[in-house]
Amino acid sequence: MTEQETESDDDFEEEYADLGATTQEAMDIAETSMDIVRQFVPDETLADRFRQKSVHSMGDIEFQHLLRFTGTDEAGEPDDEAPIRAGANAVLRESTIVTDITMSKAGVTGRGHNCEKRKAIGNGAELAKKTGMTRTAASVLELDKQSVYDDAIAVIGNAPTAAFALADCIENGTRPAVIVATPVGFVKAVESRERIREVAEEYDVPAITNVGRRGGSGLAAALTNELIHVAKDVRTGELDLDLGVDIEVDQ
Repeated sequence: MTEQETESDDDFEEEYADLGATTQEAMDIAETSMDIVRQFVPDETLADRFRQKSVHSMGDIEFQHLLRFTGTDEAGEPDDEAPIRAGANAVLRESTIVTDITMSKAGVTGRGHNCEKRKAIGNGAELAKKTGMTRTAASVLELDKQSVYDDAIAVIGNAPTAAFALADCIENGTRPAVIVATPVGFVKAVESRERIREVAEEYDVPAITNVGRRGGSGLAAALTNELIHVAKDVRTGELDLDLGVDIEVDQ
């Protein structure tokens, strides 16, 4: 058995307001919290849903202004919804979700999708020992050798060096379906996300990132969960994204 979490059909289709909300009381609390967030964050576009999720995750109303969406529409114009469409499409295709560390992986819900969840950390130990690079950077490079990141949902919530390594992989031809990168910290975190945005724009790889020093695994997981939620809304017919693929809508 792989690390992919298996759920019953009922669990797969179960409505949820947020990660971890499985009881009615928990779902009521989560929905009430989101109602409060919507008083301060617009609720007009798909990108707004992700701004709301970032505020909910970080407990900071101002965080809505720190998200960045990298991607273009069919005409090649910048489009905030491009990485959301790409991510939802990847979820519907059951692409692998690859996180940098265990915490990011644990935060990604196992409900509402059939994607395998993998973590990079734990791979590339020999490369890290030989070169002196961080374990997370070496892990990304090791998985990239196995083509794990091609067409994957690449999630980086903690390690700036993992983001730098992934950017190098993209320059060398790797093409994730979408990137969610919110590494946190005072050393190279800001620069690592800038690097992701640069290569994402240059090589047309959709990405969701943030600016500033804040971020973290919780935020990365929350944004990834919202991609899953958007995909679920497409699959159930609640949302039409015109993804260009045949989706069997659940009745």
